[in-house]
Amino acid sequence: RGAQQTSLPRLRHPGDMEGHGQLSTVGDVDTRAFDPLAFLEHFDRGTARTLPDGRTLREWTVVAADREVEIAPGLFFPAWTFNGTVPGPTFRCTEGDLLRFRLVNAGTHPHTIHFHGIHPPAMDGVFPLIEPGDSFTYEFAARPFGLHPYHCHAQPLKRHIHKGLYGALIMDPPGGRPPAREMVMVMNGFDTDFDGENEVYAVNTVAFHYERHPIQVRVGELQRIYLLNLTEFDPVNSFHLHAGMFRVFRTGTSLESNELTDTVMLCQGERHVLELTLEEPGDYMFHAHQSEFTELGWSGFFRAAV
Repeated sequence: RGAQQTSLPRLRHPGDMEGHGQLSTVGDVDTRAFDPLAFLEHFDRGTARTLPDGRTLREWTVVAADREVEIAPGLFFPAWTFNGTVPGPTFRCTEGDLLRFRLVNAGTHPHTIHFHGIHPPAMDGVFPLIEPGDSFTYEFAARPFGLHPYHCHAQPLKRHIHKGLYGALIMDPPGGRPPAREMVMVMNGFDTDFDGENEVYAVNTVAFHYERHPIQVRVGELQRIYLLNLTEFDPVNSFHLHAGMFRVFRTGTSLESNELTDTVMLCQGERHVLELTLEEPGDYMFHAHQSEFTELGWSGFFRAAV
């Protein structure tokens, strides 16, 4: 079934908002269920302990379950979730850690978790399918360091991903990265009438949320963004920053940046680490450089202050 509306979301039109003439929604979502601002900086490092060989073992329980999620004020999408949210948790570890994920299927369809990266084929999350009521434990060593998506790999694949079964796995390099304010942005879209085309676009699920609630940053402070594209039905998404530029670390698997730019294109499943510093106080817009995506929810602001 399609998305459910408790009340029809209304768009602001150019000229309605002070200072900028962009589209946005009227009203707000219930952030008690999912807070996009809190999600930006929430990293789940699991339960950790040291093994006899000196390695760190990190363990998580991941529950797949059906749940409606609010993607715009009053607009609810019938999602399939990992641990109750779309995107799922941002898991974090260090290269070389031993990772153990126990998937519990509390949903109504078979599911798996497929992690990008290097691991044994038996832990790849294509087979076996975990039936409703069953569980399975994935175990592998974290490698290589970088930014890796995870998602369900049950068929039909595009449906299981589009319904919300995805998230980010950050593997830090052994020596870490330079100090910075860090945040995760998962670009996603929602086909609310299930016709094979997205009607809503966002970063971290809620349309226009970072436009209505700008991300507060400090002038001169290094910002590090873990950016993933997990948008189905559209082969390419993008991130564009106004009034500044950023360094791109493609896939996050190198500590040397690949380029300095203000726009980066990402295919489905592609991901990069971005680093930027905002030099003057003010509101810096960021959005997809596909205008349709921007007008349907994928835009926001950094609000820089001294």
